[in-house]
Amino acid sequence: MQALEVHNLRKEFVRRDGARGRRRVEALRGVSFDVARGECVAILGPNGSGKSTLVRLLATLLLPDGGSARVFGHDAFRETRAVRRLVNRVSVEASFFKKMSAVENLSYAARFYGLRASETREEIPRILGRVGFPADRRGDPMEHLSRGMQQKVALARALLTAPVLLLLDEPTTGLDPRSKQEVQKFIEEVRAEHDATVLLCTHDLAEAEALADRVGILDDGNLLCLEPADQLKARYGSETLEEAFFAASGHAFENGDGGDHR
Repeated sequence: MQALEVHNLRKEFVRRDGARGRRRVEALRGVSFDVARGECVAILGPNGSGKSTLVRLLATLLLPDGGSARVFGHDAFRETRAVRRLVNRVSVEASFFKKMSAVENLSYAARFYGLRASETREEIPRILGRVGFPADRRGDPMEHLSRGMQQKVALARALLTAPVLLLLDEPTTGLDPRSKQEVQKFIEEVRAEHDATVLLCTHDLAEAEALADRVGILDDGNLLCLEPADQLKARYGSETLEEAFFAASGHAFENGDGGDHR
């Protein structure tokens, strides 16, 4: 059984278009791919390529306009309760109870997933420490934390519940270089120690190449290719992933820290 099976997945949004009223925008245009259990697959794409839409669909936060997705054999859109117990999502748009602290948010998440307080009393501080969250800010309300600090809490929340499938949407955006390295190392450890399957959506070329077994290029809602980074570069006669992206898509890779809002 594959960890993740995506077939012809499509999603459209209706956008306001000034005086012309509304228009339909295709965020995903028939995306298909599989991910094996224990594998890490990176989907590489600039802001607006459809990465966040893909993650939200697989996290059961959106319904598709066509196609299908299965998570360890479960239909992602019909068996949502079963899928949510297998999946956790880390996103630059992570939501929290803003008046509550990092520890309180993590404790709530633990209870939601059926974990007892006795199981998480020591685990929550340990995980926060591992992702580089400062001990003297653990009691501060989330609304008083920077986006980088909130991102660390989002990652800690996902890792606390030991998901079978970890969906990472720009997991290190907003982090300083040291924190980014700590998070990347922790992702590798969680995958090795807990047999977690990882789907990493990112615009960080180096992150994709360092963490993933296979790298895909998503451009304007189309998955152009998906294969090991070395094979991808060889296919396009490129020395770097950026050059491979240009060869595959026909335009330069645009990096940024604003997240992918499609």
